Amino acid sequence: MQIQFYKYQGTGNDFIIIDDRANLLPDKNTQLYEKLCNRRLGIGADGVILLRDHKDYDFEMKYYNANGNEGSMCGNGGRCIIAFAHKLGIINGQTSFIACDGPHKGKVVDKTIHLLMNNVDKYFKKEEDFDLNTGSPHYVRFVDSLSGIDVFKEGYAIRNNETYKVEGINVNFVEIADNNKLDISTFERGVEDVTWSCGTGVTAASIAYLVKCDAADGEHHISIKTKGGDLAVNLTKSSPSLFENIWLIGPAENTFTGTIEV
Repeated sequence: MQIQFYKYQGTGNDFIIIDDRANLLPDKNTQLYEKLCNRRLGIGADGVILLRDHKDYDFEMKYYNANGNEGSMCGNGGRCIIAFAHKLGIINGQTSFIACDGPHKGKVVDKTIHLLMNNVDKYFKKEEDFDLNTGSPHYVRFVDSLSGIDVFKEGYAIRNNETYKVEGINVNFVEIADNNKLDISTFERGVEDVTWSCGTGVTAASIAYLVKCDAADGEHHISIKTKGGDLAVNLTKSSPSLFENIWLIGPAENTFTGTIEV
């Protein structure tokens, strides 16, 4: 069977997106999705996203990691599928869609894609580090300088330690560049490598930063620099442990399209 695919990237986090409203592709085919993501044997990507019909929402997002397994929520992938649905004419500027972690809202403002993340109502301190879930599980460590960190080596070690090796965790190293400005690098489970950007990681880092700084309740805007470009998180700190109205904001680009035999 020959299928058409669309390659998208959001600040360097790249995805193969397929319009599967006809339900032609299987829900679970680890070998297929892993091969599609292989940068030498397939198309190459950090993940595969299927756009499906849903009776209660504009569409459904099915996400598969580069290892071929169904993944948890992907923030940059969510922004890319909003851009894709807009390109197809499924939505017109605003959307409500369903993903593995529940419903999301989104909007297209010029070339910038806004994705509403789920509320976060708890986090765990690990000495000076943080463990929290923003649709995917994240470990956040603040460092003096990213240039002095071997992100792959140290991220791999944390992701595979006794606590996290079974389920895995995404590991973020964050440098506070300035007031409400962060630099970040992320080791992603499922990809098992350092990626150019991670949307749920950027969200987790923003929340951890507000906790670390003992920020006042209210609205906050955080600017984040990733290897692949700049993102922003707008959110409301409603209490010491409750974060609401969390918007992940940044670009999403269709880099090329093609067909492949599967």
